[in-house]
Amino acid sequence: QVEFAESGGGLVQPGGPLTLACETSEVIFKLYTMAWYRQAPGKQRDFLASITSGGTTNYADSMKGRFTISRDNARNTVYLHGNNLSPEDTAVYYCNTAGGPLRSWGPGTQVTVSS
Repeated sequence: QVEFAESGGGLVQPGGPLTLACETSEVIFKLYTMAWYRQAPGKQRDFLASITSGGTTNYADSMKGRFTISRDNARNTVYLHGNNLSPEDTAVYYCNTAGGPLRSWGPGTQVTVSS
């Protein structure tokens, strides 16, 4: 059963911005800390950023200064905003929970950074 619906990916120019959205159920959204992950081609899936129900954020060290995570409680949606993207940011981006057991992965959204 799909629990996360990621959107907003596509082709991004090097140095360009990125805005992703992840919609989930009301139950999941209000019970768990939400987070973004990504998996580059041939690589393992990595944690990017998380946000608690109270709005407290946590970022992977490599993401600080370039990415911002936020949430809209009325829409059960978490967002990821990025800037100054590089080809190394090319990956499938996923939404899931954090701070506890992971739930089943959704399809993710593909982000390709290329000129």
